[in-house]
Amino acid sequence: MRLYTLILSIILIQCTILYGRILKVGTSQQFITITSAANVATPGDSIICYDPVIQGGMFIENLQGNANQWIHILAAENTEVVIRGGSNSIQLSDAAYIHIEGFIIEGQTGNGLNIDDAGTFDTPTHHIQIVNCIFRNINATGNNDFLKLSGLDDFEIRNCTFLNGSNGGSGLDMVGCHRGQIIGNTFKNLGSNAIQAKGGTSDIEILRNTFENGGARALNLGGSTGLTFFRPQNATAEAERIKVIANIIEGSEAAIAFVGCRNVEVSNNTILFPRKWILRILQETVDPTRFLPCGDNKFFNNIVILDQNVSTEANIGPNTAPETFSFDNNLWWKTSNSNWNGPNLPGQVKGSVIADPMMVQNSTYQISSASPAIALGLPYANSVLDIEGQPFNNPPSVGAYEGRKVFSAETTPYPNLIKLYPNPVTDLLQVEFSDVAKRILLLFDNEGKTILQLQCEAAQCDVNVSSIKSGTYILMIKEEDGKMASRKVVVH
Repeated sequence: MRLYTLILSIILIQCTILYGRILKVGTSQQFITITSAANVATPGDSIICYDPVIQGGMFIENLQGNANQWIHILAAENTEVVIRGGSNSIQLSDAAYIHIEGFIIEGQTGNGLNIDDAGTFDTPTHHIQIVNCIFRNINATGNNDFLKLSGLDDFEIRNCTFLNGSNGGSGLDMVGCHRGQIIGNTFKNLGSNAIQAKGGTSDIEILRNTFENGGARALNLGGSTGLTFFRPQNATAEAERIKVIANIIEGSEAAIAFVGCRNVEVSNNTILFPRKWILRILQETVDPTRFLPCGDNKFFNNIVILDQNVSTEANIGPNTAPETFSFDNNLWWKTSNSNWNGPNLPGQVKGSVIADPMMVQNSTYQISSASPAIALGLPYANSVLDIEGQPFNNPPSVGAYEGRKVFSAETTPYPNLIKLYPNPVTDLLQVEFSDVAKRILLLFDNEGKTILQLQCEAAQCDVNVSSIKSGTYILMIKEEDGKMASRKVVVH
C-alpha cells in the first residue's frame, strides 16, 4: 500500500511539473491580480483571468517558462476580459516562453503592451507568443504604440487586431528584434505606421495580414533609431532580411517604406490605392562609416492598384542606393488612366504587366479565373502560402491570392458570340457579337499568362495577333455582369 501511495505521489508530482498549475485571477479567485499570480508562477503554469475589466499599469519581471513548459496568461474561456488604462496594460521584462491570449487591451496612455529585455542586450527576452488579442482605442496621440517590442527574439504575433492607434505611433513597433513571425493580423486606422521594424531588427516574416489605412507608412521597414538602442550594437542597417508576403495593404500615404533596410523581400502582396506613393526609399540614420545605404531590396509578384492620387510612384531620398533595387513580375493598374504606361521605378525592372487584375466582384480582392495575374509570378524555392493559407502554384499568381488557371479547351456556350474568324489566324482575328455591349477580351497562352488585353464596345472587334508567336491560345471574353466564356485560338 505504501509503495502504491509512493508511486501515485511520484506520478502526481511529475504531472504537476509537466502540465503545471492553474492560477485563477479575479476578485473572487485565488489571486486578485495578474502580477500576484505571476510572482508565484513556475514553468508550465497557466494564469487564467476571470474579471471582465482589469486595471492596466502592471509590471512583471523575469517571468520565465522553458522550452517544454511555457507559462500561459489567458482570458478565461467564453469571457471578454479587457485590460483598460494604465501607462501600459503590462510591461513584461526579461521574460521567456510566455504565451498571452484572448485579451482586449485599450485606453493606455503610453504603449498598449510593452515587452522588453530590461536594457540587458546580452540577455534578450525570447520565445513570446501574442495570440487572438485586440488592441484598440489607445488614449495617447504621440509616439505611442499598441505593441512595443524591444530586444525580443523568437516570437510570434498571430490573429490579433490593431484598431485606432495613436496619431504618432505604430500598431506594432520593433526595436532590435529578431526571428519573429507576424501572421494573420488586422491593422486598421493607425497613425505613423501599422508595423515598424528598426534598430537592428532582422529575420522577420510578415505574412498574410490585412492593412486598412495603416498610417503614413503602412509598413515602415527600418526607421531612425538612437545609436544606443541598436541590438546588436554593431548592426549596419536599421533592418535586414525581412520578408513581407501575401498581405493586403489598402490606403496609407505609402504602402511600403524601405528606410535604411537591406535584403528585404516584398512579394505576392495586393496593394490598393495608396494616398501619395506606392513606396518610399529613404535613409534616416546616416553614418557612412557604419551604416550601409538602403539597398539590395526586392519587390516582386505584387499587384498594385492606384488612382489619380499617386503621381510619383517611388519617393527616393538621399544617401540611398535605389539602383540596387529589383522590381520583377509585378502587375500594375491605374484606375484613373487606362492608357497609363506604368510606374517610374529605379533599379532593375523586369516582367511588368500593365493590366486590370480582374478581381472577383464583391470579394476581398480575390482574382477571377480570367485574371492576367494568374501564373505571372516568379516561382519560390519552397512552398509559400497565400492569404487564405493555400499554397501558391508554381509559377504563382501575383498578389495575395492564388488564382485558378484558365481552361485550356472550349467552355460553355456563349450565345452572344456569332463568329470568330479566321481560326487559325495569322494577322487579324475578327470577333463578332449579336449585340453592342462593353466587353473585355483577353488572350492567354497555355501557361495562363496574359498575352494581350483589350476592351470591346462594338458588335465587332479585331484582335491583332501579328506580333504573337505561333501556338495555341485561349481567348477569354468577359461581360460587364461577370459572365465569361473562352475559345481556343490557333496562331500561325
